[in-house]
Amino acid sequence: MRPLSAAQLLDAWERGLSESRCSRTLPVLAAASPDSSAADLAALSIGERDRWLLRLREWSFGSQWESVARCTACGEGLEWAVNTADLFVEKEAEPATELSLEIDRYSVSFRLPKILDVAAISELPESNAARQMLLERCVSSARRDGEEISCVELPVAVVNAITTRMSEADPQAEINVDLACPACGHQWQALFDIESFFWIEINAWAQRLLTEVHALAKAYGWREADILNLSPWRRKVYLDLVSA
Repeated sequence: MRPLSAAQLLDAWERGLSESRCSRTLPVLAAASPDSSAADLAALSIGERDRWLLRLREWSFGSQWESVARCTACGEGLEWAVNTADLFVEKEAEPATELSLEIDRYSVSFRLPKILDVAAISELPESNAARQMLLERCVSSARRDGEEISCVELPVAVVNAITTRMSEADPQAEINVDLACPACGHQWQALFDIESFFWIEINAWAQRLLTEVHALAKAYGWREADILNLSPWRRKVYLDLVSA
């Protein structure tokens, strides 16, 4: 994987606009990973994808993440910040293509969810239906007392055990941020959705950059490619001169 220039990231952002919500960062990953095919990227587990996105975000916008949240107890708004290093899980996803689990009378073979799996269930309006479809996509074999059964016949305890095993095998896939309310002192954990967070940043950055390109092109008659090749510092200097 490689860092992206302003022009490369802008092109990837434009391609991502036509993708579904769960696939919009794939063009960004593709631009940063020219040696990986589209099939290779789509086959990444969620944790592997998020690990790549974390590194790419650090290269693009720095290591500090800042956001706002609302206290789940009193509703007070608060600002929080975290460093990229604190979001990385030391253990990487297990390389095994198939995982297995035996519990009580049940024996199940399954794999980790991939980007395409999440994209396939993202449009389902009901969360239970989405979870069931994801389970059906990931489970390759389910048996009870040696007899083949369908996923819908698996009891809740077995499904929960599968979910836990997936989390253990791909720990980067679910990252929580510790938060504390300064008003009431309530402490809780908030799920950190790296893909959504990074895309929001890319989208805001692209809008700002295109505004800068418009201003400099209008003032100096420069081509977009020439403006994008300027460092952010030099673009700022020229923008300050234009607005002076």
